[in-house]
Amino acid sequence: MNSRQISLIISTYNWPEALEKVFRGLKLQTEMPGEIIIADDGSAEPTCQVIEDWKSRLPTPLRHVWHKDLGFRKTIILNQATSIARGEYIVFLDGDCVPDSHFIEDHARLAERGFWVQGRRCFIKQRAVSAFELEKANRLLWLLTGRLSGAFKAFRLPRPLVQRDTSQRGILGCNMGLWRDDLMAVNGLDEEYFGWGVGEDSDLGSRLYHLGRPRKLVYGRAIVFHLNHPPVSKEHLPSHMNRLETTLKLGKVRCARGLDQHEGPAVPV
Repeated sequence: MNSRQISLIISTYNWPEALEKVFRGLKLQTEMPGEIIIADDGSAEPTCQVIEDWKSRLPTPLRHVWHKDLGFRKTIILNQATSIARGEYIVFLDGDCVPDSHFIEDHARLAERGFWVQGRRCFIKQRAVSAFELEKANRLLWLLTGRLSGAFKAFRLPRPLVQRDTSQRGILGCNMGLWRDDLMAVNGLDEEYFGWGVGEDSDLGSRLYHLGRPRKLVYGRAIVFHLNHPPVSKEHLPSHMNRLETTLKLGKVRCARGLDQHEGPAVPV
């Protein structure tokens, strides 16, 4: 597909230094998406300033969708961003994941009707995050010096390795490509997932499976570099796992509270 049919949606929250590195990665893309939307879960002014600074530095429209900080509400802000997206195809990227220079090109080539795409991530060790710059980092050297881990997921291969499946293993919202009409059919992310604790990504992937949309689990393409950070509290994990178990048990396709909560477009900042 043409990369300009892609809406890239990047979730972020109060880590402007990481978002700056993400933008630098986007500047190096071999192909650009039709638009970039920042789904901001209530960041303060420094993040807003980084986004504003980059609006004139990227060769594609950059929009900023923000809501008040009332705790971890990533599912809500991602649905808001999706509701105003113009692209036929949506790529989700986390604001602590720096995209490889072929990231958008790869997602455009991997897109296939009847499937959604799950890209992988390698990891920049926390002690090395401040020094990481995509355009300068030698991946092999960083791997050998212990600053990068996940070697198999760090290198672009001559040909992608693609596994088509409906497995729960490895569902990650930080690097995911989906057709917009499939997202509409499952009603987007489930906004009943409130607070950090994992599960919302697996819930979305599972409902896509129930819709009849297997995934393409991809290695060697659509690579991102996760900027490691201190662990976050998982106090909501038990309730999230219970909710996911219900989705799996009932074979749910649509969530009760999702994209349909955002019929009118969110107001870009």
